[in-house]
Amino acid sequence: MKVVKIAELKDKLSEHLRAAEAGEEVIVTDRNRPIVRIIAVQTTEPVLTLHEPTTSFKTLRAKKYPAARWRLTGTELLAAERKEP
Repeated sequence: MKVVKIAELKDKLSEHLRAAEAGEEVIVTDRNRPIVRIIAVQTTEPVLTLHEPTTSFKTLRAKKYPAARWRLTGTELLAAERKEP
């Protein structure tokens, strides 16, 4: 278990997060009073799965796609997404 002050946590946030990810418990204190505990998220699912490409980038870059035939313009779609009139 690692105990750190808020200022130290701010200065070395990445270091403390990596320690927590590695399984160490990090207790953050404010004026020697514990206020928060940082622990790693326990998950059985892989966070990221990488797949080998099935097609080369050169092939994909050379491929021509037909234009989208939408009834709305990009601005209208954005406004609808943002729920603007």
